[in-house]
Amino acid sequence: MTEHHLVRLLQLASPMLPVGAYSYSQGLEWAIESQQVHDLDSAREWIADVLDMYQGSFELPLLVRFYQAWQQGDIAALQQWNEVYLAGRDTAEAWAESRQMGYSLKRLLNDLDDLPEAFMVQLAQLQSPAFPVLYAGISQAWGIPPAHALQAYAWAWLENQASASMKTVPLGQVAGQKILMSVASGIPALVEQAMLMPDKQISNFCPALTIAGSRHETQYSRLFRS
Repeated sequence: MTEHHLVRLLQLASPMLPVGAYSYSQGLEWAIESQQVHDLDSAREWIADVLDMYQGSFELPLLVRFYQAWQQGDIAALQQWNEVYLAGRDTAEAWAESRQMGYSLKRLLNDLDDLPEAFMVQLAQLQSPAFPVLYAGISQAWGIPPAHALQAYAWAWLENQASASMKTVPLGQVAGQKILMSVASGIPALVEQAMLMPDKQISNFCPALTIAGSRHETQYSRLFRS
């Protein structure tokens, strides 16, 4: 990966990317409300488990499929895997989050001036793409290798979760950095696993996450949208 590719990758993983990721906790806020997450150790355990069981078995391997479909210019495959992804976002808030962040990223990409014309033509053909579909597309258009794109995606998710726990438990900045250092150490192996995962093993099965997301929809006091 060249220095140019690295800069683009950092741009994609940056909290400044205007897609609203900071406004979602993805069920973590309910886990905190219910006292399942209440300190540094429980926050680290929850975040690590969701990264391993959900991100590693569902979103990351689907990112590989999205990336490959963009490489091949296969719009039908993109739409098919997009539907699989959205079906796997099994709470109302998670489904809305994926579409809203996808809408925001698509709008951003349409406003940028230096993207490849072929990519923009394909982008226009997609109907209601979820965020990871477009993330994989711009990664491929910018020449970012898929493994690096997956690592940055997992890191951005982890950083947002650590930030949510710092705001809501609450935890201090040192605790947030401890979560990042501990949990991030498992990302390379998780990405390697996702790169090799066959279709039949892709699964969104993570019951505690689903319950947390469902309960958050009726949580009385909340900071986040999921």
